[in-house]
Amino acid sequence: MTAMLFEQKTRMMKDGRECVLASPDPNDAKSMLDYLKTCAEETDNILRYPEECDESNEQEETFLRNINESQYNVMIVCKVDGDIAGNCALTLNKRLKIKHRASVAIALKRKYWNLGIGTMMFEEMEKIAREKNVLQLELGFVGGNDRARILYEKRGFVKTGKKPDAFYLKDGSFRDEILMIKKL
Repeated sequence: MTAMLFEQKTRMMKDGRECVLASPDPNDAKSMLDYLKTCAEETDNILRYPEECDESNEQEETFLRNINESQYNVMIVCKVDGDIAGNCALTLNKRLKIKHRASVAIALKRKYWNLGIGTMMFEEMEKIAREKNVLQLELGFVGGNDRARILYEKRGFVKTGKKPDAFYLKDGSFRDEILMIKKL
């Protein structure tokens, strides 16, 4: 099995502008960290707070390089006019009993919501998954994130369960993790 690099593609967004989908460039480590921090500042619906985006540029560069060299992980970064708008990841399983399953994750900066980027990234992840003989995609998201739920349902995911109180927020409240799958 070889590394799962994503071949760069240019796609048209709903507003008529172009975006570029590609594997992450390790030289963009600082931009990626800034993007992650921005996403964490904009919503409680991702797994960390802004202050937890504390990797060094060198650590992020190594992480991105490792992703690009991986046989079991692929990341797609979306750029609009050079700005990182979003990213997604597909993680394959290597164990025989579970290699028919893969997990997906996605995030977008708020200013790029409703432009079709999430749908584009899911199309690409699903295509890769099918090429790798994956039969089932899995994801989890923060309960109450209706925007994400609507996208996932539109892509054919169905709810399979929840982990109660999986997320503890700074305000003292809890949120469930909602679990979904999609059969390919």
